[in-house]
Amino acid sequence: MPEGAKTVVSNRRARYEYALEAPIEAGMVLEGSEVKSLRAGQATLAESFVDVRPEGVDLVGCHITPYDMARNEGYVPTRRRRLLLNKNEIAKLRKGVEQKGYTVVPLQIYFKNGRAKLQIALGKGKKLHDKRNSIAERESQRRIDREMRDR
Repeated sequence: MPEGAKTVVSNRRARYEYALEAPIEAGMVLEGSEVKSLRAGQATLAESFVDVRPEGVDLVGCHITPYDMARNEGYVPTRRRRLLLNKNEIAKLRKGVEQKGYTVVPLQIYFKNGRAKLQIALGKGKKLHDKRNSIAERESQRRIDREMRDR
C-alpha cells in the first residue's frame, strides 16, 4: 500500500487463494454517498472480481453499504463500478486475462490524497498443494522468528 494511504477494506483471502503479480492502483467512479460509506469503512470485497472488457474495466460484486444520511432511493449496493486505468495498464490486464488460469483480483480499497483507490493484481489460482506450501512457509517463518526472539 502506498505511504500516506488509509485502508478502508482489504481482501485477505486473495493472497491465500492466488499467486499474485505486480499490483496496480486504479481509481474508482463512485457516487457521493458511496464515498461517505467508504470513509465509514462500510464495504466488503469478499465476493468481488474485476471484469476486463473491450469497453473498459469494472469492479463487480463489491458491496458498499448505503450511507445512512443519504437518500438511497434506487441505490444498488453491488452495482458495477468503473475503474480508471490508463491504456497501458488496461492492455496489460487484458493480455494477462487472455492467458489460461489468470484473473484480475481486487486486493484493497484505500484513500490516497482524499481519493478512493482500488489496488488490483493479476493472479493465478493456487492449487491445494500450493496453499499447503504457503501455510508451511508461514509456520516455519513464525518458528524462526520465535527462536530468534527467545535468544
